[in-house]
Amino acid sequence: MHIEPGVVDGAKIVLSYATALAAFGFSAKASIEMIKKEGLMSLIGRSALTTLLVFAFFELFPHHAVGVSEVHLILGSTLFLIFGPAAASIGLMLGLLTQGVFFAQFDLPQYGMNVTTLLLPLFAMSAVARRTIAENTAYVDISYKQALKLSLTYQGGIVAWVAFWAFYGQGFGAENTAAVATFGIAYLSVVLIEPVLDLAVLAGAKSLHRFKNSSLFEARLFN
Repeated sequence: MHIEPGVVDGAKIVLSYATALAAFGFSAKASIEMIKKEGLMSLIGRSALTTLLVFAFFELFPHHAVGVSEVHLILGSTLFLIFGPAAASIGLMLGLLTQGVFFAQFDLPQYGMNVTTLLLPLFAMSAVARRTIAENTAYVDISYKQALKLSLTYQGGIVAWVAFWAFYGQGFGAENTAAVATFGIAYLSVVLIEPVLDLAVLAGAKSLHRFKNSSLFEARLFN
């Protein structure tokens, strides 16, 4: 989902600063709520783990440039289910920033767009989770259908934001429209694979039930 350099440039890129601030605001709100419930050290510990994981996802997992962006296996819904929305959002922010600073400086001008594209779908997915997963259901017990809804929300949100940035920056010409469509079709593979990986990770998490009271995991994971 890394927006390619030049897709949005000039004065238009200012909009990405505003959307990034909105994304940071949602993250700050979720972080404050988590600190009140579980404490600052819990947030720091989980955020350190998610940052390392996101950095590894970006650097080690296969990723290919397709159309106007890159197709990544980000595992946003997995991070959400295991660590919660606050730590997942911080991990996505810092993991993306770390990659940009040390390995992909050419991506830094696009950081506002990329972080918006990652975070706003995460909080949309959080809202869907509240509506579709009953309060008495632990995340380790969700169904494939529920995991698919989360993945569709998150990955669909990423595709929608990538399309927005592409059309905002380059217009609705035939070539740009085709590039956006190509990217969207390529992302279907991620939408289908991610729920399977979510359930595999959650199945593995069941063996860690002795850690159900650990501050390093989302409280809803086991409870």
